[in-house]
Formats: sequence, C-alpha cells, structure tokens
Amino acid sequence: MNQDLPLLSDKTSTSQRNQRRWWVALVFLVLVQACNPRQDDPVAPTTQTGKPADQYTADLALKWSDLHLKLVRNGTGFTPPVAARTFGYAGVAMYEAVVPGISDHRSLVGQLQQLTELPQIETAKTYNWALSANAAQATILKGLFANASDVYKAKIDSLENALFIEYQEGDDAVNQRSITFGKAVANAIYEWSKTDGGHEGYTRNFPADYVVPTGPGLWQPTENGRKIPMQPYWGKNRTFLAAISSLPMPAPLMVSTDVKSQYFAQYLEVYTKNKSLTQEEKEISVWWADDPSETFTPPGHSYSLARISVRTANANLAKAVETFARVGISVSDAFVMCWKCKYTFNNERPYTYVRRAIDPNWIPFWPAPPFPGYSSGHATQSGATAIVLTDLYGSQFKFTDDSHVARVRDTKRNVDFKARSYQSFWETAEESALSRFLGGIHTRQDNEIGLREGRKIGQFVNGLNWKK
Repeated sequence: MNQDLPLLSDKTSTSQRNQRRWWVALVFLVLVQACNPRQDDPVAPTTQTGKPADQYTADLALKWSDLHLKLVRNGTGFTPPVAARTFGYAGVAMYEAVVPGISDHRSLVGQLQQLTELPQIETAKTYNWALSANAAQATILKGLFANASDVYKAKIDSLENALFIEYQEGDDAVNQRSITFGKAVANAIYEWSKTDGGHEGYTRNFPADYVVPTGPGLWQPTENGRKIPMQPYWGKNRTFLAAISSLPMPAPLMVSTDVKSQYFAQYLEVYTKNKSLTQEEKEISVWWADDPSETFTPPGHSYSLARISVRTANANLAKAVETFARVGISVSDAFVMCWKCKYTFNNERPYTYVRRAIDPNWIPFWPAPPFPGYSSGHATQSGATAIVLTDLYGSQFKFTDDSHVARVRDTKRNVDFKARSYQSFWETAEESALSRFLGGIHTRQDNEIGLREGRKIGQFVNGLNWKK
C-alpha cells in the first residue's frame, strides 16, 4: 500500500454516506412528482371522491329532458330557432354540472365561444352528481323559460324536489355541496347565454321593424297570412362554436322561370310529386312536420331522438349528459347557420313559385312555414343531430322513434301517428329532409344543401375535446 496516500477518516466516510442518501431521496422525490399530474394540468383528473357519474343511471337526465320537451310544447313563443337555443344551453348546463365526475372527460370551458370560466368543485370533496345535474336543470330551465305558466313553473319545482328525495344521500353536507355546485354552474351558463343575441327570443319572433325584401324569386307572405317572416335576425346570433360561425353561405340555383332551367325543374318536381303522394309518403310528411303549435318543434324531435338513444343503449348518466350536450349544441348552431342562410338569399317557397310559374291554384300538402325556403331547417338540424349521435352510438344503431305515438289521428290528412323504425341515425336525417319535399314546402336543393351543411356542423361538434 502506498503510504503517501492519506487514509479516509471515519468522519469523512460518514459525510459521504449521508450525501449519497440525500441524493437518492431527491431523485425518488422527483420521480414521484413526475408520475403525479400537476394540479393546473387541464388533462389531469379532477380530485374528487364519491360515486363517479357513470355509476348513476340516466333516469334523472331522461326525466328532465322529458319536462324540457313539454315546456317547449306548452310554452309561448318557442318557435324552432328559439326552442333549439334552449336545448343548447340546457344540454351544456347538464354536462358541466356532471363532468367533474366523469374521469376521462373535460369541461367545454375555453372551447365554446366566450365561455371563459365556470364554478369549480372543491378539491378532495365528495359530490353527488345526480343532485348536481338536478339542481342545474331546474335552475337553467327556470331562466330559459322565464315566461312559462305558473303550472309549468310548479312542474319544474315539483320534479326538482322529487328527484332530490330520490337521489339524496345520508350526508347533508354532500347533498348541499352538490346542489350548490349545480346551481352555480347553471346560473353562470344562463348569464353567458344572455350575451348571444337570442336572449328571450320568444318575445320577438316576428319583429315589426323588419323590411321584407321584394323582387323575383324572393320570399313572399304565405297562405297563413304572415306578413313578417319568423326570426329574420336569428342568423346574427353567436354560435356555440366559432368554427361553425365561419362557414361560408352556399349559394342556391339562379332564379329562372325558363321551363328548361334547373330552377324550374326543382319546383316542378315538388308540384308533380305533391299530386301523387302515397299513404306512406303522407305519413312520413306528417310524422316529421313537428308543427310548433302542436308539437315540441323539429329540434325537439332531435332531442327526443337523443332520449330514445339513451334509453335504447341503456346509457348511464355520464353518457346521457354528453348526448344531450352534443345534440343541444348541434341543433342550436344548426338553426343559427340555417337562418343566416335563409335571410342571406331570401329564397321563395314552392307555394310562391308554383303559383307564379306553374299552377296558380296549387295548395301544398303541408302549409308553407312563414320564412324563406333555402336551405331546409329540418335537413340542417337533422343532419347535425345524426352525425353526433352516430359518433356516440355507432353507424348501425337500430331504434324505434315513438316520439308522436300518443298524438291523435290527423283527420285532415287521413294519417295516424305510428312509430317508425330505423337502421341508423343518418336514415332519420334523410327521411326528415324528404318529409319537407313530400309536404310540398321544400325543393330538393333545399334538402341536399341542408343535409350537407348539417353534416359539417355535427362534425365540428364531434371535434370538440370531449375527452382528456
């Protein structure tokens, strides 16, 4: 051994051993922190305890959506665009009141236009997501249907109380915390809704200040006597998705009375078909008519299809709230964009053109709605709905639409309301669009463009970051 090398003292050896232990502990701490998501990471699961949303049934969501449809049907001023808007905000409120309890899903905050923040849950606290959804739906519907009759305001309170009794837990603190969160979310969403341009739209369906454009090929008052068309400014409203509001307006065919023109052919086809409707075609026309004075409107029919999908698939609460949010957003944005298209071109209805250029005495099978024809609202919103439901439940989803089976026979048109079965959601969209052609109130181009634009809208809604 080299005697010139100094030997390590016991004190020095102990110091080095302590230093090595310190470094090992530091490395272990770093590794542990790396495996845990940051609290400010938007992808990190929200810290909460209690039963997750996917362990609740969808029964509560189904009961609220059923009452929502009744509010539209029995309310005053809930025309299709106005009704569609309520489904959008109610759907978002239901989703946001439950999404902290869905481990792999995220909020729509920052993804929807001007929705920059919403109330948050308390970290590491237990929540009852059924009670949160219950409080949120009661709160948002009271706002959206502020003009509801006392009878229907009482129905909202009654359902809220009944569902509270059904879903409450033994811990009063959990119950109250859940209710407080649901109400806070709904109130915030309702305040946000007031800024979109459609707030209380039920008070101004036919604004007297609107000047109806005149000229060849433009909309004219229909046989129902309306001089002002429905919701001419609705297309200026804020959409839920910014990308949807940026979609270009697709131009219709050039107006012409030349019998060799495509324009003439479109209207002649409507007229010809209307004179030879089969019983089946009459049933299709009436089934999808969804007249606002007698039903829950066309977007309500789409919300009904969402309910049928949830029931058929036996979906849980987590799947149900996403279903109603996607369909609600889709139909709301579809009506904004379709109405923007309608009042960009102010295209005449078959009722007007056929009487002007083909048969002055013609009366369509279904009365023409009081707003421009191009493009079809039925086709647009049905197409959007079909795309989002397909993404959620699959392209081969078989179901039966029983939305109108309780209605009495349409004696004027000799039609009963019998349930209709489908092999896919897109089949319903195509049939909904076809129904307006069979009714004599839309041309083929109205429907084809409506379905095309509806597909785009549904794809944008599917493209939101629903999952983490």
